[in-house]
Amino acid sequence: MNRRHALKALAGLALCPICVSTGFAADGAHHWGYEGEAGPAKWGDLDAANQVCSIGAQQSPIDISATIRSDLFPLEISWADKAETIINNGHTIQLNFAEGSSLKLGTVKFGLLQLHFHRPSEHMIDGKNFPMEAHFVHRSASGGLGVVGVLMEAGKTNAAFHQIVSTMPENEGPAVKADPAINPNALLPEKLSYYRYEGSLTTPPCSEIVDWMVLTNPIEVAKEDIAAFARLYQMNARPAQKDNRRFVLQSN
Repeated sequence: MNRRHALKALAGLALCPICVSTGFAADGAHHWGYEGEAGPAKWGDLDAANQVCSIGAQQSPIDISATIRSDLFPLEISWADKAETIINNGHTIQLNFAEGSSLKLGTVKFGLLQLHFHRPSEHMIDGKNFPMEAHFVHRSASGGLGVVGVLMEAGKTNAAFHQIVSTMPENEGPAVKADPAINPNALLPEKLSYYRYEGSLTTPPCSEIVDWMVLTNPIEVAKEDIAAFARLYQMNARPAQKDNRRFVLQSN
């Protein structure tokens, strides 16, 4: 844990990419991608600030298989019923939130910063990918991140996701006002049981400052809406990383 606290203390600059609306990469480092010479295997070589992508010991995502049943704190989610802005940042579709939405985990409170999507899912369950995954990124007062991952499978239409793909910017550019009909709470399953482990951002600079909470139950979204997202981002998922003997806890 001492190593983890040290990383959090040094993570101020690394957090800035999460906070701004222009994307995840630091200024001057927007050239990373998901294939070829700019792909995940090369992220650590593209910029000195990204070295942990290659040498880190707590990288994300992972393939979740063996877990330890634990009496974990419930996820106390208090989100607004709408997002502030939506952006195509060149890596994904992202929705940004005004201050006030929060996640409470025991005595720790996180503020919701943004929501974005990956195709296919970045986390795997017993070696299986899902068609997509949503990441709700929160930050605590101490600077640590708490990310809630929601796995997405093809099925019945989800009104919130349908509205997202219907209004998402087709081209990379600045953030625009989000449709007020997009309710982030509708992107959660009814039961909020989850897997928890210590990991990292799944994009450069891959900072190891994330408490991951991947929900055990996926949500259903229409296959047509998955296809609509895929027309912009056919593949924007980092491969599963080594777990390096990390424990994955599972709530009861």
